[in-house]
Amino acid sequence: MIPRRILIVDDEESFRNVLTVILRKEGYEVEGAANGEEGLQKLSGATFDHILCDIRMPQMDGLVFLQESKKTGIETPVIMMSAYGTLDTAIEAMKLGAYDYISKPFKPDEIILTLKKAEERERLRKENELLRRAVQKEYSFENIVSKNEKMNRIFEVIRKVAPYKSTILITGESGTGKELVARAIHYNSDRSKQPFIPVNCGAIPENLLESELFGHVKGAFTDAIRTKKGLFEEADGGTIFLDEIGELPAPLQVKLLRVLQDGEIRRVGESKSLKIDVRIIAATVKELAREVHEGRFRDDLFYRLNVLHLAIPPLRERKEDIPLLVQHFIHKHNHHLNKQVKEADPKALEVLINYRWPGNVRELENMIERAVVLADGEKIELDHIPFEIQNFQNEMPTIPLTEEEYSIKKASRMLEMGLIRKALQKTKGNHTQAARLLEISHRALLYKIKDYGIVEGEMALERER
Repeated sequence: MIPRRILIVDDEESFRNVLTVILRKEGYEVEGAANGEEGLQKLSGATFDHILCDIRMPQMDGLVFLQESKKTGIETPVIMMSAYGTLDTAIEAMKLGAYDYISKPFKPDEIILTLKKAEERERLRKENELLRRAVQKEYSFENIVSKNEKMNRIFEVIRKVAPYKSTILITGESGTGKELVARAIHYNSDRSKQPFIPVNCGAIPENLLESELFGHVKGAFTDAIRTKKGLFEEADGGTIFLDEIGELPAPLQVKLLRVLQDGEIRRVGESKSLKIDVRIIAATVKELAREVHEGRFRDDLFYRLNVLHLAIPPLRERKEDIPLLVQHFIHKHNHHLNKQVKEADPKALEVLINYRWPGNVRELENMIERAVVLADGEKIELDHIPFEIQNFQNEMPTIPLTEEEYSIKKASRMLEMGLIRKALQKTKGNHTQAARLLEISHRALLYKIKDYGIVEGEMALERER
């Protein structure tokens, strides 16, 4: 292990010598400087892991040394020392960027413990920095694989809007990568060092959602045994991603509108508001304009959310991306599965290109992970692909439209209705299982059953079967 290097900046030579002996016994490499100016010269020609600096020195004192070292971009932790220090001096040193403050005289164990704490903090800081860079790399535009014209236009828009706080609405089918796009926006903005908080508005029970989003004070309701921060507070300075925004209940739509208008939140049970700085990115599989027209979503909230709109096309409309995505996911899953798969066999790839991918990119990735696990050699073969994908045509529900019918909206509704009936039939009317198959929330399924007039008697018949 490379020994830690320490610079001691102190005008008392005897003190430097004693401290040098103590630190060398602990395995540190030590250099000394008699004042701040000499300390800066040493820093310009060498790197150190930690600096121990006295405050009272001739020519340049410790506080000036601390300021000058920060100006030159040196991030080495500085521990200030003084025999004449007061609490005010310690506070001033910390404000100027010192890691810690220790009073002279001190015991050898005291300085060693302080250095060990500084080392642990630096280790954690470097780990966090590496993790942050890894996350930024993962959500860079290079990792959103596409050569589709629509997707490339979306990437251009993301690059332009990422630096701004403007609210963004992302629409697209389940599995198209809406959260991936939201994360790319966040990690390519100046908020990238702050939190990114994802929230699925359809997955949290309605009676808990307000408390989860905005927090609550102690005693606000029966189970509120302590004051709790909400997710908006957790995201302060960063980004909150509200997935399935179309599932937000009407009372909470009003509260979200207030956040967008005033930049304020109010915890449940509290009378005063809190100012927050949060960028809001929302996503939905629903047509919010239709939800507004039919009275299920507030028009004023819709306009506030829809400042910038990104519509992610389904995978079946970007077939040219499938070979790229297949190769990308093979490489990704090789890494964590410790496999050596190189490519998909041409026959297997043809099947993948021809499939409609109702679960979109998420379904494709899950299938490729499965195929990589099953593959014995360097290729994904046809028999590694599930039978239902190879024979998907027989699984598609029919759409009973006349030859004179051209309405995409009507065709979409009929297809959706057919899929819901098929899921209910497969699950014998079990709503929870059917919602899971359809990849929508339980609440959304109940709404669609009612909207499409799939009556209880029909569902009871499915159960009997």
